[in-house]
Amino acid sequence: MVDQLQWAYPEDVRGSRCSPEDGPWPRPYYLLEEDEIWDEFQRVADPASVLIDAERGLHADGVNFQPSPAAITQDRYVLKQLNVHGQLWTLTGVFDGHLGDETVEHVAHHLPIIVEEFLQELVPQNTANKAAVISGLFSRSIVAFDDAIAGDILKLFGGAERLSKYSDQEIRYIINDQDRGGDNYKKARLCMYGTTALVALTDPEHENLWVANLGDCQAVLVSPKRGEEWDVEFLTAEHNGDNDAEIARVRREHPGEPECVVNRRVLGALAPFRGLGDVPWKQPSSFTRRILYNLAPGFSDTRPWEICLARNLTPPYVSAVPEITHRRLVPHNTDNRLPRFLVLASDGFSDICRDAGRERVLATWASHEAQGKNKEGNLASRLLREAIGGEDRAGVSCMLTLDMEDAWIDDTAIVVQTL
Repeated sequence: MVDQLQWAYPEDVRGSRCSPEDGPWPRPYYLLEEDEIWDEFQRVADPASVLIDAERGLHADGVNFQPSPAAITQDRYVLKQLNVHGQLWTLTGVFDGHLGDETVEHVAHHLPIIVEEFLQELVPQNTANKAAVISGLFSRSIVAFDDAIAGDILKLFGGAERLSKYSDQEIRYIINDQDRGGDNYKKARLCMYGTTALVALTDPEHENLWVANLGDCQAVLVSPKRGEEWDVEFLTAEHNGDNDAEIARVRREHPGEPECVVNRRVLGALAPFRGLGDVPWKQPSSFTRRILYNLAPGFSDTRPWEICLARNLTPPYVSAVPEITHRRLVPHNTDNRLPRFLVLASDGFSDICRDAGRERVLATWASHEAQGKNKEGNLASRLLREAIGGEDRAGVSCMLTLDMEDAWIDDTAIVVQTL
């Protein structure tokens, strides 16, 4: 690749991370051959697949893309099958962590287990009002999971009401137990960070789809229409400062608190208005000051936190109650047998699609899949390829090999599930 050195300017890099101030420009990148491009995808995008139903040809594929060698991705994705009374349900999801990666790692691993446990409440013979019952179970499982993050720490002190009875020294001894196994320390660390969550659930009969959303990831249903056209339906709203309804909800829940939202951020600090973790926005300020400030190591500088905590009067401000969307998966286009796709993506996908537009990227990719043009990689890898340049080998190579110390794109997790 030495003789394939090329040069790029900020406008050549899809996404929102590069600007003229990140100079010097132009920056070098390597023009990759086709086989080298897919080798890079294998190396930097963590591709995986799970077979859902061999007879129907249903499967789910995922990628977690961050090409910068200096960056550690805080996105995660999951592809799981849950055993509920001997029948297999499919759970897929993407998670966009913030502030650190401990909480998002915990959520990606443990949330499917909790959802499976809650689904065990289903009585196999009882199918009445199935969609509403499962929507309720799905939502309750996610809220219970989130409650346990702070709850597991508060149990160590007999509950929030007894925390004031402990001195800082006693709290430090309890939570900084690294020399005694570290279980309490690990639980406390989970309270420092947060993550969005976008989780999809399909039943064993593949007749119903439920999507639970917390934050600003995006679920999209891509379905064939007549001819070569595709319908691109966005199933979820983004729970962030761009959503006026979310701002209004938080203001309504905290009347008389003008600083509950500042500059379209929760307490002037956090971008997602719903999520998992994010305990400083869900518990009283005393939780952060007494527990998280006493972690060692913990926050290196508490001064920025004090600005946020001074506004924390009537928590919670960040909600863990997901919006649940249900779709009945009626048969479609049985004569041409074209697939239908569910796409789950973190907000990095929107960034890299910004120039072409998400709808166009998704429709073009789906058309190529239907025509059998895409051969390499899994479905999510091929969608990612379309988003970062498609057949433009130079554009794709630039996104993969730009010589830059900082991450030049946001972390991007994508799951594609055939329905």
